[in-house]
Amino acid sequence: MFKGSNVALVTPFKNDKLDDDTYIKLIHFHIKNGTNGLVPAGTTGESPTLNHDEHERVIALCVKESNGKLPVFAGTGSNSTEEAISLTSHAEKIGANAALIVTPYYNKPTQEGLYQHYKAINDKCGIPIIIYNIPGRSVIDMSIDTMAKLYELKNIVGVKDATGDLDRVDQTLKKMGKDFIQLTGNDDNALEFNRRGGVGAISVTANIAPKLCSEFQKFSILSDDKSKSEAKKINDILKPVHHSMFIESNPSPVKYAAKLLNLCDDEVRLPLVKVTEPTKKIIHQALASAKLI
Repeated sequence: MFKGSNVALVTPFKNDKLDDDTYIKLIHFHIKNGTNGLVPAGTTGESPTLNHDEHERVIALCVKESNGKLPVFAGTGSNSTEEAISLTSHAEKIGANAALIVTPYYNKPTQEGLYQHYKAINDKCGIPIIIYNIPGRSVIDMSIDTMAKLYELKNIVGVKDATGDLDRVDQTLKKMGKDFIQLTGNDDNALEFNRRGGVGAISVTANIAPKLCSEFQKFSILSDDKSKSEAKKINDILKPVHHSMFIESNPSPVKYAAKLLNLCDDEVRLPLVKVTEPTKKIIHQALASAKLI
């Protein structure tokens, strides 16, 4: 269930309010175009600036509209353990398939603090939990030993690894085995990540190139020469797109790309702002090179 190309869904806004109609259209766009899983209310969904009601609503809409066609990994993390429990409990109640829970940001907990944070959520909920390890945003980095200890708990099933360190894939596989789900949070390292034992991605680029990302993931986990060649071919096509999505802070670039493709507006919430003109040109060139426009 938790494999392949899982889209880190953008949250569309209109006049600084949730644009429900466009969000629903996006969900069905992914159902029709080969995406393997939906991830609402994550970093790309601007979760830090969603209020509590909005956060719950985007998850609920995703579960309702996907209607079992695709698994939903609900972003339910917080630097408040109590709030993370509340969001995770809500996601479980409305039928999400898993919770994606980011390591607590700003607080800078120790490894023991990280363990106790996830254990508290685990003990209060009955939904599969995927750890989201992204030290570039959260400052702290969960160690493999801490992850292994958490994997002993009933609900911890895997990690979204956004460390950018490919050696972590090998080390994690050796420590926890192949049943511990490893998903990359970095589109640009997905090829090598899967070669080393990963099983998919939670992808920003999938917002605008769902078919290509899904095809890439399908081929990248196979070991025959033809599949390897196809995976590399698609990866080469997507490289400029991946790069353009992170020239400025995510999700501003991907929202601009989505606007070019008539998927949603490029409105973001402060303190994020729309991308600059030079970045717009690079994004446009990248989409054109991949024949997306």
